[in-house]
Amino acid sequence: MTATSTRTRPTDHRTGTREPWTGTGYLLPLNLRLDRVRILVWTVAVGLLVAGSVVSLEETYPTAESLQARAALLSNPSAVMMTGPAFALDNYTFGAMVASELSLYLLVAVAIMSVLLVVRHTRAEEESGRLEVVRALPVGRFAPATAALATVAVADLVVGAVITLALVGTGMEVAGSVALGAASALTGLVFGAVAGVTAQLTEHARAASGAALGVLAVAFLVRGVGDVIDNQGSWLSWLSPLAWAQQTRLYVDLRWWPLAVSAATALLLLTVAVVLAQRRDLGAGLRAPRPGPAAASAALLSPAALTRRLLASSFVGWTAGMFFFAIAFGALANSLEDMVDDIPDLGEWIAVDLSDLTTSFAAAMLSFLMIAPVAFAVSAVLRLRAEEEAGRVEAVTVTGSSRPALLAGWLAVTAATAAVMVLMMGLGVGLGVAVATGDAGWVARMTGASLVYLPAVLLVAALAAALYGLAPRTAGLAWVVVVWMALTLFLGSLLGLPDWAMDLSPLTHTPLAPSEDVEATPLVAMGLGAAALAALGFVGFRRRDVVSG
Repeated sequence: MTATSTRTRPTDHRTGTREPWTGTGYLLPLNLRLDRVRILVWTVAVGLLVAGSVVSLEETYPTAESLQARAALLSNPSAVMMTGPAFALDNYTFGAMVASELSLYLLVAVAIMSVLLVVRHTRAEEESGRLEVVRALPVGRFAPATAALATVAVADLVVGAVITLALVGTGMEVAGSVALGAASALTGLVFGAVAGVTAQLTEHARAASGAALGVLAVAFLVRGVGDVIDNQGSWLSWLSPLAWAQQTRLYVDLRWWPLAVSAATALLLLTVAVVLAQRRDLGAGLRAPRPGPAAASAALLSPAALTRRLLASSFVGWTAGMFFFAIAFGALANSLEDMVDDIPDLGEWIAVDLSDLTTSFAAAMLSFLMIAPVAFAVSAVLRLRAEEEAGRVEAVTVTGSSRPALLAGWLAVTAATAAVMVLMMGLGVGLGVAVATGDAGWVARMTGASLVYLPAVLLVAALAAALYGLAPRTAGLAWVVVVWMALTLFLGSLLGLPDWAMDLSPLTHTPLAPSEDVEATPLVAMGLGAAALAALGFVGFRRRDVVSG
């Protein structure tokens, strides 16, 4: 019996036994090597965002008067919802404004990175079967999860350090900069630990990441409502991990102890994840998946129906979240007029027309929000690549569906859902402006205006489809276009990018409806370009081999 037990149980050759954490020291460098590009991209993107934002804010708010005008904007609940607690409003400093403008979005970005990395190295590895192979080696039960969380901790520390360096390098006060970097890292670790818990509950990686990101969305909402109740943070705010970081009162009256709450919560959640991991089998989740109704099988026979089912949850999540953002952006319309006289450089940041301030502001906000449908459309197209790598595309094609039919159904559903999201962005902005101005006509006006962005959204989605069809390994390059579009949209004017660089973004060729006249030529050109790229994707997908899991 002992000999059999020894043969079937992998051992650590250094100690002769296998402890629960045996092999962690080997898996951590492997994870970091696998994620080196991802971590580098996140780090560079966050660093450039911080540095560019501080420089642009410094140019936009150069005087004490302009800072106080910006502080007055925080009397609007929508502004508080989208930024955070409002400290030192009577003597609003540049540091307080930087913390207000940047902290929330840095915290959210690092949290998303942490969730994705944890799920990638835990539940995704189990779902693919690779973790079972790893566990056949001298690797302890908890080593893979520990290595995954350690990987996230390293990534969070690196991003936090870059945030600190970017802030200090642009002239911000050192202590506050270190605090913001540490707060970002600890908040990322909290949500990474949340993902560690959700990975124990479900069998599927997408469900685990979706649940963790859902917790992040709830934390965002709770913090927002709490800060609206009291603009310096109410009791409700303290129920959100995002509030703990912001309650350090960066650059105003710095206090470090809220970060201890983040550290303690991360440790508690990690403990919970370990306890839950002991209660399930490898590859299984604590929550058993529910079988769908028998009648649903007939509705999934066509590629389009299957695509709709697969994209439904992400579409609802993206659309609902961005719809409420759109309402909040639109509701700021009645607060802008008081800022214009005190902020002469505001036009360099937002394309506002003083003769029709509300219209131009609403159009600018709508253009900012269009990054969301673009990103969703690209992620939806690239989801097909993930399905192919998992072997499910091959399974669909052997049931009688042709490759062109599969791709056509997938792209049709992607285009339809992206179009609905575009309309919802316009509807949200319209509702917000209507609430702010009391003019219900804005709802229809902004909803119709949003359609001018549809050709640009479809063009980028078609580019992703062409890359996927012709050279699937390069399909991820479509994200470079999305990032560039965001950069030119948010910071292009302030950074003084040349015209040729701005013209690389499809949104540059889209009129700011309804404040600008709509010219059909660029819209038609983008529509034809989308059709041509989609056709290339069909040709490539039909001719190449299907990758199987």
